[in-house]
Amino acid sequence: MIHSPLEGIRVLDFGQFVAAPGASQSLVDLGADVIKVEPLQGDWVRTGTSFGEAILRTYNRGKRSIAVDLKDARGLELAERLISSADVLIQNMRPGAMAALGLGPDRARELNPRIIYATVSGFGLRGPSRNRPGLDIAAQAESGLMSITGTADGPPLKVGTTIVDAAAAHVLTEAVLAALLDRERFGRVATVEVSLLEVALHLQSADWTGHSITGTAPHRRGNAQPGVAPAADLIETADGHIVLSGYSAHHWPRLCQVLGRPELATDPRFVDNEARVAHRDELLRELSSALGGRTSEECVQLLSTNGLVVGAVRSYDQVRESEDVIAGEMFTSGEHFDGSSFDVVRLPFRLGEDSDRSVRRVPRLGEHSVAVGVEAGYSAAEMNSLEQDGVLRREG
Repeated sequence: MIHSPLEGIRVLDFGQFVAAPGASQSLVDLGADVIKVEPLQGDWVRTGTSFGEAILRTYNRGKRSIAVDLKDARGLELAERLISSADVLIQNMRPGAMAALGLGPDRARELNPRIIYATVSGFGLRGPSRNRPGLDIAAQAESGLMSITGTADGPPLKVGTTIVDAAAAHVLTEAVLAALLDRERFGRVATVEVSLLEVALHLQSADWTGHSITGTAPHRRGNAQPGVAPAADLIETADGHIVLSGYSAHHWPRLCQVLGRPELATDPRFVDNEARVAHRDELLRELSSALGGRTSEECVQLLSTNGLVVGAVRSYDQVRESEDVIAGEMFTSGEHFDGSSFDVVRLPFRLGEDSDRSVRRVPRLGEHSVAVGVEAGYSAAEMNSLEQDGVLRREG
């Protein structure tokens, strides 16, 4: 049985880029009816760049698109009608834009006292940067994340993907689901706020707690975990690299035994974690030597079967061919509006035994403009008139 816990829930997605559309995509996958409200020129991701196209396909499958000019009084009226019958509104427009249009949270609540109004901002809605535009990279920089990413002798680096945007989408989904549950159980209607800055801080929660305890800020150390060794350390193999951890009281001697170097467990340089951290470079040389000319897969097999934490550093092509990824059905298929199919990572959890294998299609810009308007109470003739007057746009 496929679980669709949000069946019957309608979501208006005024978002662009990743964070807001990513959250509403999760809500689609959980059964919600999501209407993507786009400007006449469309979400930025429709501009034809390869990165934009990837975002469009990843975070807009199964939605219905309506393209409307919200600066026109007739377009605004249509949006208000949609708000009147929706359960959730999600937006990450530039700060103040929705309020300037007359669609801020207070107006939305006047139109629909039960609507959950969710906003994603760059830096929060309360501080001096509340009106600053914010994207993933700015949040990585200003949260401290870049300051601890990279090698000790290199410059700060961003994480290799839009990690804060993607995490913000998950956090926003969680918050919206909590608000829906709160509304249904207790009749309370919450306004949801998520910022990229606070998500980026939350991703570093343990580091911030450690900073509070020790008074010492973490710094760039490459792959190594500060204060623990070996932990997340990179080891070169015959055909690539692995990362391994063996720092606990029972894992370290076991690692030495498995590698055929039991004397390392009592070597004064490595006898305890503090010593191993102090002599990390020597430790890594010894581990690299002990692993010899083994391939990454041989290292994974040797260490994992003995209860040690190890991972091969895999390329995207190798990940796609991983038996674990295939067995877990971690990818599913999407459909572009041109009829072509593509792979997309599915939700990272399961509800019940049967996974949802629905192939969801990316909508054309404004593909559902007329149908959505008719559902809101307009006649087909009225919608056609709005289209002719340039208030609506419909493709396909």
